[in-house]
Amino acid sequence: MNVVNNGVIDGKAVAEKVLAECVGEINSLKEQGVVPGLAVVLVGEDPASRVYVASKVRKCAELGLFSRKIELPKDATQEEVLAVVEELNADAQIHGILVQSPPPKHIDEDAIVRAIDPAKDVDGFHPENVAKLTLEDHSGFVACTPAGCMRLLQEAGVETSGAEAVVIGRSMIVGKPMALLLMSKAGNATVTVAHSRTKDLAAVCRRADIIIAAIGMAEFVTADMVKEGAAIIDVGINRVEDASANRGYRLVGDVAYDEVKDKCSVISPVPGGVGPMTIAMLISNTVKAAKQSL
Repeated sequence: MNVVNNGVIDGKAVAEKVLAECVGEINSLKEQGVVPGLAVVLVGEDPASRVYVASKVRKCAELGLFSRKIELPKDATQEEVLAVVEELNADAQIHGILVQSPPPKHIDEDAIVRAIDPAKDVDGFHPENVAKLTLEDHSGFVACTPAGCMRLLQEAGVETSGAEAVVIGRSMIVGKPMALLLMSKAGNATVTVAHSRTKDLAAVCRRADIIIAAIGMAEFVTADMVKEGAAIIDVGINRVEDASANRGYRLVGDVAYDEVKDKCSVISPVPGGVGPMTIAMLISNTVKAAKQSL
């Protein structure tokens, strides 16, 4: 399967490859009497979150996983959400628990994450799993988006060992775990984590063999920030107004794709790059959790 066409990484093709690997493991687990189970908890009525949750549940059904979707009203209390998490922690049918982010503002998301059994934390955000990533303990779960970014680099044939990588963004969801993956013994890259306070960010980026853009700003990375032949993974997904589009907007990444793509060796598009990988790695983590439960 060709996952790079004219320098553009086909995230859907790589995601299909990951899911095909999962199917073999799912069938093996079923032969042992275990059906991997994923619970997705949605608090409130955020439209984007509803779309994400529906796609995750649909993918579970396609692959033969057991799934539970639990919807709580937007005025659900912290205690009510924690009670649902405790119930799922104790449910032997559930191997992975995901509380869709972001919850309503009155919910303490950190406390919810800490309440999830680390063995079922398939989002990879529990402090125990973050520590395992830092320690390179492979029994832990890696956050899905950075894990998907690493897989895209591997499938595109990008050599990370010895490369200079710049990660733009320092969130716990992408930036920090991405940097840890790149600098691990499996990645062996020299990593700079850049952010809003970085001096002369353009010059920092121009040194990079690999750029991971995860800053949440539409088309922030421009051609003058990229050296010839760099590999770029664009994690951003931003809506920009576009009167010519049917919906009145279009989706763009954190990279000015049209002006940057000709300077790159490879680039992931938005949409169709990192997005499909995030769900694929979530399924992969759930299968891993089921295997580790045996």
